[in-house]
Amino acid sequence: MSVQSDRPLSALTVLETAKRQVRRFGESKTNVVDIARAMGVSHAALYRFYPSKSAIMDAIVQEAMEDEARLAAKHVETDGPAAEKLTAMLLDLHRRKRERFEGDQEIHNLYRRIVVERPDMIAAYADRITALIARLIEKAVQRGEWKVDDVDLAAGVVRDAGMIYVHPAFVAQLVAAGAPIEEMLRATIATLARAFEAGIRYAGGVHVEGAAAPEPI
Repeated sequence: MSVQSDRPLSALTVLETAKRQVRRFGESKTNVVDIARAMGVSHAALYRFYPSKSAIMDAIVQEAMEDEARLAAKHVETDGPAAEKLTAMLLDLHRRKRERFEGDQEIHNLYRRIVVERPDMIAAYADRITALIARLIEKAVQRGEWKVDDVDLAAGVVRDAGMIYVHPAFVAQLVAAGAPIEEMLRATIATLARAFEAGIRYAGGVHVEGAAAPEPI
């Protein structure tokens, strides 16, 4: 069925129509011809904006990633304790992934596939989120709130610790298991924040300031 619109044909309108088709029929049953038919145009017209179905599907997930990056970025420059800001950032990312899993299943499934099949996209996304975390940590260090000698390394630790709460496959598993996810997330960040407050030195091996040196083995 055609759903022609007065809006001019553009990459955005193609993407919006593609998402409607994916939500209705699933990715596997959606192709360029179906999207074009729904828009009331020839499939050749769509190739002006996207060279293939794969490019359209990638763009849908890229749009979701852009939304998540904006969501995370808003916490970097806000006022308040760093631990609260970091917790809020990861909670927002988790909730966005959970909302997609519970209320937008077909897009969630598409996202999960892209995570596996497009490591380049995922690496770029991970780098972007890690840079935001690094900026948050850096500001906390500048204020004297946290003591960390390698901000980038600390940001990677936070990213890896938080992955279970934001990776679409892990989110699906935790929700299905009925896990107390937000409580777990808060405990994870509280533990990291406490270490950053005490002081972490990565140079020469990880060392928490004030902690007793380990006994030699």
